[in-house]
Amino acid sequence: MSQTATSRAAGGIGDYIDERTGAAGALQYGLKKVFPDHWSFMLGEVAMYSLIVLLLTGTFLTFWFIPSAGHVVYDGSYVPLKGIGMSEAYKSTVDISFDIRGGLIIRQIHHWSALIFVAAIACHMFRVFFTGAFRKPREINWVIGLTLALLALVEGFAGYSLPDDLLSGTGLSFARGMILSIPIVGSYVSSFVFGGPYPGEALIPRLFTVHVLLIPALLVGLFTLHIVLVALQKHTQYPGPGRTNKNVVGFPVMPVYAAKAGGFFFIVFGVTTLLAAVAQINPIWAYGPYNPSPVTAGSQPDWYMGWLEGAIRLLPGWLEFQVFGWTFSFNIAIGGLILPGIVTTVAMAYPFLEAWVTGDKREHHLLDRPRNAPTRTALGAMSIAFYVLLWAGGGNDIIATHFKLSINDITTFLRFAVFAIPPLVFLVAKRICLGLQRRDRDLVLHGVETGRVVRLPHGEFFEVHEPLDEHARWELVQHDTHRPLPPPEATDEQGVRAPGLRAAGVRAKLSRFWFEDRIEGVTPAELAAAHSHGEHDAVESHGEHAAIESNVVETGSDSRA
Repeated sequence: MSQTATSRAAGGIGDYIDERTGAAGALQYGLKKVFPDHWSFMLGEVAMYSLIVLLLTGTFLTFWFIPSAGHVVYDGSYVPLKGIGMSEAYKSTVDISFDIRGGLIIRQIHHWSALIFVAAIACHMFRVFFTGAFRKPREINWVIGLTLALLALVEGFAGYSLPDDLLSGTGLSFARGMILSIPIVGSYVSSFVFGGPYPGEALIPRLFTVHVLLIPALLVGLFTLHIVLVALQKHTQYPGPGRTNKNVVGFPVMPVYAAKAGGFFFIVFGVTTLLAAVAQINPIWAYGPYNPSPVTAGSQPDWYMGWLEGAIRLLPGWLEFQVFGWTFSFNIAIGGLILPGIVTTVAMAYPFLEAWVTGDKREHHLLDRPRNAPTRTALGAMSIAFYVLLWAGGGNDIIATHFKLSINDITTFLRFAVFAIPPLVFLVAKRICLGLQRRDRDLVLHGVETGRVVRLPHGEFFEVHEPLDEHARWELVQHDTHRPLPPPEATDEQGVRAPGLRAAGVRAKLSRFWFEDRIEGVTPAELAAAHSHGEHDAVESHGEHAAIESNVVETGSDSRA
């Protein structure tokens, strides 16, 4: 068939589909959609591509995995396990590793992709947080992203619990302890989840259904909704020449972005495959089948669950007590149930809290530089420090054995550190941001040092500074300078108590916490005063001076104009 005939046939098929679905308009809109180009936006793409790899490799593994706790005796090719009793789930996983062609590397690609998937989501969300990409109109997308992160944690835990080896069984017993710590109804919930007494035979089939059907459907659905909202609301972009809240500067999907995205997918797939080929992960044959009596020494969950284990390990034992015959295990419930609930609630509410404190109802499509939001950046750094300390607590036994330290001393130190170090990180991060803002202010006012010293006829010496070009200066002055709200008046002119006084007082205090420490933006008058001292080598005439002042007036915020 000639090329013309092939094109005519393809066009006929396209017309047939479009006449019945109206897909041409949506496809045209999507292919012309412009996306900005910045390396940090790839973090979300890594998560999306890792999810695709997970779906592909997971489908392969389901062909041979048997989700059953039924007892069998191993007689496969791995000699050390011959004659040992085990579940069908464990045996089928060992068979995939040693008797299915390509099974082991697919298993390892699947596991590494899961780790990369969660890490990419975490990094992507921190990028969104630090740059303020969660602000109006993207608050709902922020909540969707957090929900995706939580689902990824549950999906990962369900996945590495399926092989029924000693390590995954230890994790399940850990989860059972958290369930039992639920006051009053913990034992009933445990019986429902495990289908009776622990460990039972119903859990593996249930986990399999959750892992391969329920959560993947939710992940794909929410991911699709997330991408659709990004397309409808426009993609955020960093401040720069020609970039405003009303446009997007970048490349269209076709052909540039599609080619780059396709190539980046294969890079992610290739790096994950390389990791799977050279770095062993989760060798279940070395752990043996699960037995409720022993616990693997030095057992650790995947990294993203380590902070929960650390939170439980660091809590003191005296938080468990009995009241009227009921046992309350708050030494587990606080770290395993209450703390994650608090963290999730605060994270989801943060965009709405910041909007309430600032009173900012505008749409934001330009991102903040983290230094220009010092309190927000410091809160993010503090949360990372808090996570790292809890994560270290989850591995206190490994730290003790590898560095020949006392596990009791490590635990005691971390119990104090989780309260002392995050606030210290907050203060340091905020001071760094304010210092960087001062440096930016100095660059705008005085330019870049040239190293040339000039002596004036009357004897004065000064170093000549090279002024910033208008684009570089605009990036340093385009952000808003928020100021604390004044304390609310207790009564109005008639002496009547003002409505909502308590909420207004809380808002004013939070506003003072957010914005009391700040660096004011450069005003045109300040810039003119700095230039009048003759410190800019390139500013030689009144006309040029007026042009620069006009530029600052046009691009600065209302507070500086």
